[in-house]
Amino acid sequence: MAKGTLYIISAPSGAGKTSLVQSLLTMLPDVVASVSHTTRPPRADEVDGRNYHFIDEAQYMRIVEGGEFLEHAKVFGNYYGTSRQHIQEQLLLGKDVVLEIDWQGARQIRQLMSDCMSIFVLPPSLQALASRLRNRGQDSDETIDRRMKEAVSEMTHYAEFDYIVINDDFDTALRELASIFTSNRMLLVHQQQRHGDLLAELLKPDS
Repeated sequence: MAKGTLYIISAPSGAGKTSLVQSLLTMLPDVVASVSHTTRPPRADEVDGRNYHFIDEAQYMRIVEGGEFLEHAKVFGNYYGTSRQHIQEQLLLGKDVVLEIDWQGARQIRQLMSDCMSIFVLPPSLQALASRLRNRGQDSDETIDRRMKEAVSEMTHYAEFDYIVINDDFDTALRELASIFTSNRMLLVHQQQRHGDLLAELLKPDS
């Protein structure tokens, strides 16, 4: 069985990363999402175990002390972490794993797993990003202004990633994102693992 690939996907808040990933999961077989742990409270539309594992700070610190996180960080006043065991189990089952994470976590994981792939999702403009944040109807003007400043800071790290997807037209961005997964599966090393028996049969000398 071919081992799966870990895909790190980062983006500033409001770029549409989560919507793209949700659509990708229904579009491609053998792609699963990694569910991170966080100490922040769930939003109204979030479900524990599906969007995040919502835990308190004491639980979080126990997991950190046990070395069970592949990466962990404090972001915007809340703690986040990625389960090492969960990702490794899915990869060994041949699943491609998608991890939505900020650039700091992405940097940590790239140092530990050099064979992972990283993708940065960008908005088509700052105006479009601000509009998307306002249309959510979740944040005050003050919070939106703060998120815009943070977004500009985050986007300065785009060059650390392997791929860039610009989310202007959603369907186009989704196709571009899916093409990264599909083309990676066609690489020689992955095809040799996936179709080893076939390749051996095709190259068998005449008996």
